Amino acid sequence: MKFVLEKTDGQTKARAGMLNTQHGLVRTPVFMPVGTQGTVKTVSPQDLTDAGVQMILGNTYHLYLRPGDGLIREAGGLHQFMNWFLPILTDSGGFQVFSLAELRKIDDGGVRFQSHLDGSYHLFTPESVVDIERNIGADIMMVLDECVSYPCPENDAEESVRRTLLWAQRSKNRFQETLPSARLQQSLFGIGQGSTYSDLRRRCAERLVEMDFSGYAVGGLAVGEPKSLMAEITDQSTEVFPQEKPRYLMGVGKPEDIVDSISLGVDMFDCVIPTRNARNGTVYTRRGKLVIKNQSFQRDFQPIEESCSCYTCRRFTRAYLRHLFQAGEILGLRLTTIHNIHFYMRLVEDARSAILANRFSLWKKDFFNVYYANHS
Repeated sequence: MKFVLEKTDGQTKARAGMLNTQHGLVRTPVFMPVGTQGTVKTVSPQDLTDAGVQMILGNTYHLYLRPGDGLIREAGGLHQFMNWFLPILTDSGGFQVFSLAELRKIDDGGVRFQSHLDGSYHLFTPESVVDIERNIGADIMMVLDECVSYPCPENDAEESVRRTLLWAQRSKNRFQETLPSARLQQSLFGIGQGSTYSDLRRRCAERLVEMDFSGYAVGGLAVGEPKSLMAEITDQSTEVFPQEKPRYLMGVGKPEDIVDSISLGVDMFDCVIPTRNARNGTVYTRRGKLVIKNQSFQRDFQPIEESCSCYTCRRFTRAYLRHLFQAGEILGLRLTTIHNIHFYMRLVEDARSAILANRFSLWKKDFFNVYYANHS
């Protein structure tokens, strides 16, 4: 993978760049819809392509348990298995294991956990996770890390950083060992941890940079901390991470948070928010979000957003979408998901265009003025 930094905004840390992967070029800033189990829920690969999606995220934990990374390798890798031939990033499963607090045990060796599917026991080590991601065939692989909850005692956060760095080095070693047998050109990203403690965050980031990964992620955020702390930690992390490498803010995905984080120098984002909220009847527009299930839309024969060119807005009204949700029809989930993904793609594309035109600060101000006008 090669990353080219094309432009940095003159007033903020916002950046426009280009990721060159085996499965194509990715223009940054980029948002990656989450395809947990080899699919972005309710939509097809063609829907994603039509919406302008450049890259998706797959979940190592879930794909390992079902259908199994061995089967995915046998199928020719995840791209071939799911018929998606643009770039894929796989997380390490660390966050999923973190969320299974009562079903796992962590030590320096790795994480022993019980499957949420059948209760069977499994062990993730830094090395085994690299092997699993090799089998899956992702363009970008994430190291196994230890995510902690918020709030977190400083001693626990420090222990998490120590273990995260230990695992990062072991992951890098395993990645190098398996290079000769790798079927694809894959890259490995390190993940910064440290909860909300600035000194721990800086120490972790600096040590990761010394290990020389292809890119760097800010992990362990969006777990309940105040937005001001999330912004502070993101800003500190991007100060340490190299200019010439991509920066990825994991699991952060509200439109306002993406815009703010782009201004702090983040290049890559993922989150379930646009797709999960779509399935619950919430859609995003330039003027904020709408709950399309509300009775106020019963006789509203406008599209979700007049200026939107997505398939949903070109063909269907708010009233019809509300009807689909009231009737429990699956089509409603698909149409709102198509719209939300399209909205997110436009959001990062517009931010990129503003950076390249040297007008990002003005664009950001205009975005918030409109977005918050009717935002609840």
